[in-house]
Amino acid sequence: MTFSIAARDGDAWGVAVASRFLAVGSIVPAVRLGVGAVATQSLARVAYVDEVLGALEAGTDVTAALDAAVSADDGRAVRQVGAVGSGGAATFTGADCLPYAGGVAAGDAHTAYAIQGNILTGPEVVAAMERAWLGSAAQRLDHRLLAALLAGDAAGGDARGRQSAALLVRAPGAGYDHGGVLADLRVDDHPDAPHELARIHRLATLYFGEAEDVAPLEGDLLAEVAGRLEALGHGGPDVGLELAAWMSETNLENRRSPGGIDGRVLEELRRAAAGLRLPD
Repeated sequence: MTFSIAARDGDAWGVAVASRFLAVGSIVPAVRLGVGAVATQSLARVAYVDEVLGALEAGTDVTAALDAAVSADDGRAVRQVGAVGSGGAATFTGADCLPYAGGVAAGDAHTAYAIQGNILTGPEVVAAMERAWLGSAAQRLDHRLLAALLAGDAAGGDARGRQSAALLVRAPGAGYDHGGVLADLRVDDHPDAPHELARIHRLATLYFGEAEDVAPLEGDLLAEVAGRLEALGHGGPDVGLELAAWMSETNLENRRSPGGIDGRVLEELRRAAAGLRLPD
């Protein structure tokens, strides 16, 4: 009743998942930074998470770790699970998982992925996810996982429809306060959950991303920023301080750049001064 991808790209690890099931993000994805990522589904056995990640942390090969967890489970015929570890990836689909059910796993010590799904419209879902993953190698892991999930959804996804989706990605120093959470997003109940997840991800990238495309606050740009800040009630002699105050009010403080302005911040400043809401 679910399709997912667990993957590693360099030092980033993550899982993306969608399902016609309430709050799939509360059950399927698990990530342990520097160790591995696991997606447990079908009639999910949540204990697989600690069993597989514990074995990976102890140095067990990912295939052996997954095989050991599955072999010890009397209910394995109705389970589906994918995992990535430091040496690659593995996936398992029980013989009694509802069709279409299947998966694919590949990779090495640097980049690896495990894609799996059950009650899918057909094998084209897994194939589309794999193509999207392989075609997005230049992107950051959260974007790659989301691209794969959306590709699976576009190919048919869960045969019963849509309800929930989630994206969990960890990388050293990433995210708010540099705590290592690159993305931790859930859509628990929505008629178009994968695309709602993508919308929330765009907002998270804006609010929690670091400064990029920074331009110095000088000349015409300084005058423009000062004018737009004044229109928003932040007129003052020190434009840099007023900009920092406005960014704090609008949750953009992660994108501060002393002496300059981030390109996304400038875009949002222009939009706010014009009375426009954030785009979907």
